[in-house]
Amino acid sequence: MPLATAEFLARLKPLRPGATALGVAQDRLAEKAFLTINRIPVAPFAMIGTSESLAAELKEIGLPAVLKTTRLGYDGKGQRIIRKRAAAAAAFAELAPKPLVLEGFIPFEKEISVVVARGVGGDTAAFEPAENVHRDHILKTSTVPARITGRTAARAIDIAARIATALDYVGVLGVEFFVLKGGKLLVNEIAPRVHNSGHWTEAVCVTDQFEQHIRAVCGWPLGDPTRLADVVMENLIGDEIGAIPARLGPGARPQAYGKAESRAGRKMGHINRIGAKTPAK
Repeated sequence: MPLATAEFLARLKPLRPGATALGVAQDRLAEKAFLTINRIPVAPFAMIGTSESLAAELKEIGLPAVLKTTRLGYDGKGQRIIRKRAAAAAAFAELAPKPLVLEGFIPFEKEISVVVARGVGGDTAAFEPAENVHRDHILKTSTVPARITGRTAARAIDIAARIATALDYVGVLGVEFFVLKGGKLLVNEIAPRVHNSGHWTEAVCVTDQFEQHIRAVCGWPLGDPTRLADVVMENLIGDEIGAIPARLGPGARPQAYGKAESRAGRKMGHINRIGAKTPAK
């Protein structure tokens, strides 16, 4: 939805989640600035409007670095990894529209995400962090429990709740993190909606992320996010959707999205494997 449309609707009726969250999450520069202002740690970044500014900022941020479009990029689209200065000009020319954003390349140990809900009264309830594995820049598996310390998990949940509060958010919000050596966290991205990495909640939680979102936006009490079993959520990408029967087994719960056409890189469904301990292969 365009931000102007959301702002217009918000003047007519209560809009949950609000237009502010949409405006922040739609633009990577706005998102990074919002997080920085609120003292949420992120990777080094800079706005890039010209090839000359890219060359200058690469000297500051260093190599490798990631050049991204500020809008409309997802699942690895709209970005280029720059490993050598000689490749910078070509990467800048390939991406549009301008301006772009340059981010430092983070040597993370793992990626996690937290799905948090915030109610009309400001109360929050978060699901446990999921450990995410990507394939070709597309989320492949989300595993719970994540292989992180309790302290790191608590810090991730606290940051997610702080973000929701700073946005005056109502509904379910996804927050993606890089986990660095020693458990330090950097926020990679926020998503103002139910989140792909939270699909595991529908199989093993007292209240899943979808019900939680409806509870929040309707002004009802938030539900119990307690997890009742270990689980691995595996995305079915492209032609993998046709292999559901072969992938089933005890504890497997498939979900097909009903999309008419299977394409390479397109998320067609997922399988929740209840009781699984490690990411599915």
